[in-house]
Amino acid sequence: MAVGKNKRISKGKKGGKKKAADPFSKKDWYDIKAPSVFTTRNVGKTLVTRTQGTKIASEGLKHRVFEVSLADLQGDEEQAYRKIRLRAEDVQGRNVLTNFWGMNFTTDKLRSLVRKWQTLIEAHVDVKTTDNYTLRMFCIGFTRRRPNQVKRTCYAQSSQIRQASIRRKMMEIMVAQATSCDLKDLVQKFIPEVIGREIEKATSSVFPLQNVFIRKVKILKAPKFDLGKLMEVHGDYSEDVGTKMERPAEETAVEGEAVPVEA
Repeated sequence: MAVGKNKRISKGKKGGKKKAADPFSKKDWYDIKAPSVFTTRNVGKTLVTRTQGTKIASEGLKHRVFEVSLADLQGDEEQAYRKIRLRAEDVQGRNVLTNFWGMNFTTDKLRSLVRKWQTLIEAHVDVKTTDNYTLRMFCIGFTRRRPNQVKRTCYAQSSQIRQASIRRKMMEIMVAQATSCDLKDLVQKFIPEVIGREIEKATSSVFPLQNVFIRKVKILKAPKFDLGKLMEVHGDYSEDVGTKMERPAEETAVEGEAVPVEA
């Protein structure tokens, strides 16, 4: 082979290695804001690629679902067994406004409730709130021993669960509580477990229950997005634009004076 004919020998591979760019340099951080139902409004932060051409950053953020412990949202460690799902509905400035999108129990809490010598009773129902959200609610409860009971076990008969209406009463109460209010008010009932206590009271005549919880909530269908309703859910939300600083009176006076011009 003649010298100088093959020019690619000394140059190495075609194309060469590209410089590895940091992917985070093209991304922005946004604050996640929880609805006003919860005590802590700043949930955390989320990343999204900056607006580039037709790909808009806010569109990439919308409908993202965040899972947060209720202990963080309420500042109460006793509520740590509940996981709240929040969905991003709108982006305003660097804030992502979210709305309730479901609830679940942690696995360890559910496992700790299941014990020997008692009956587990479950019920689920599809309900529609006054603001047209369709939800599926799952309830769980356990039988307990009556006062002064000598017998070790407290099993409920299947006739008591089905026909004598423990499960039916569970479903009736869930429907009554959910259909009479909007989503915001319903979430306020989930936090202190109002529905669970009402079920315990209603079923005590058939069989005494304990540890009655709404263990899971799924949103099956949501109404068309309405910014006005979202702002109601966020209550006193306002975009952080900084605070107004007072200027010293001396500076203001100096600015007001005319500056003499020398001839």
